[in-house]
Amino acid sequence: MEYLWKQKPKTSQAAIDQLSKEINVNPTLANMLINRGVESFEQAKSYFRPSLVQLHDPFLMKDMREAVDRIQAAIAGEEKIMVYGDYDVDGTTAVALMYGFLKTFYPEVIFYIPDRYKEGYGISEKGVRFAAENGIKLIIALDCGIKAIAKVALAKELGVDFIICDHHTPGDELPAAVAVLDAKRRDCDYPYKELSGAGVGFKLIQALAMKRGIDSSQLDTYLDLVAVSIAADIVPITGENRILAYYGLDRLNNTPRPGLKALMLSSNLEKDIGIADVVFKIGPRINASGRLEHAKASVELLISSDLEGAMERAK
Repeated sequence: MEYLWKQKPKTSQAAIDQLSKEINVNPTLANMLINRGVESFEQAKSYFRPSLVQLHDPFLMKDMREAVDRIQAAIAGEEKIMVYGDYDVDGTTAVALMYGFLKTFYPEVIFYIPDRYKEGYGISEKGVRFAAENGIKLIIALDCGIKAIAKVALAKELGVDFIICDHHTPGDELPAAVAVLDAKRRDCDYPYKELSGAGVGFKLIQALAMKRGIDSSQLDTYLDLVAVSIAADIVPITGENRILAYYGLDRLNNTPRPGLKALMLSSNLEKDIGIADVVFKIGPRINASGRLEHAKASVELLISSDLEGAMERAK
């Protein structure tokens, strides 16, 4: 393997001294911060003291209003909704997040995870036909679907609408879904481009909460899932991801959901849990079910409501 080292331009001593004086740190730390894009007092404040109020308005994302309106229409019409996600950590945490949130106020929701070996990655024809055969009118796809042109077209023929929530780079053509939420769309002006799949799902539930008058503090319970997705999917921990990871780790350390608490206990993790613990201990355990049997077991664990049942699933 060949490595290409790229040396950053040398920071001017004046800039180092200025930041060092503004935030009262030594010049070495000031230089390190500047190398990470932190060049002013306000940027340093956001870096060291992230706040949920700094999160961007979810309606800045292209197609967000269409996605919210379609879900609202499904609820008003008592339609069945299927939450569909990939079988990896990002996909299963995203499904647990979306399914868990919708279930708090709407009963007609199921989830679907494709079989890694029988259906493969992304939206599968089997999944689409399963939805049509079971009276599903709306599929919310998470962490996949941005290139599922043919599968979304098939769903449309069968009378099933799609909302795509993805974070992968789109191709030249977008699926003909009701809404395609992906900050990496060329025509999307959303300020932050590096959200995880669960991160995009979080922006959708944020928008739904705003539309339905649900207090934003009620979304805090999903931040542990978002933090796990950010860590396990190795997305940059900058911008919004840094804020979401910070508060998600705080929740993991203090008030984790039963499923994650069970995984932590089975991993001998009890306190001071950091990103590396998620990457090397929690994430692989969530991934294991999709490789050994079926990833729906991971979702069932993550949506568990009691620790005793979660411990059995964690085993």
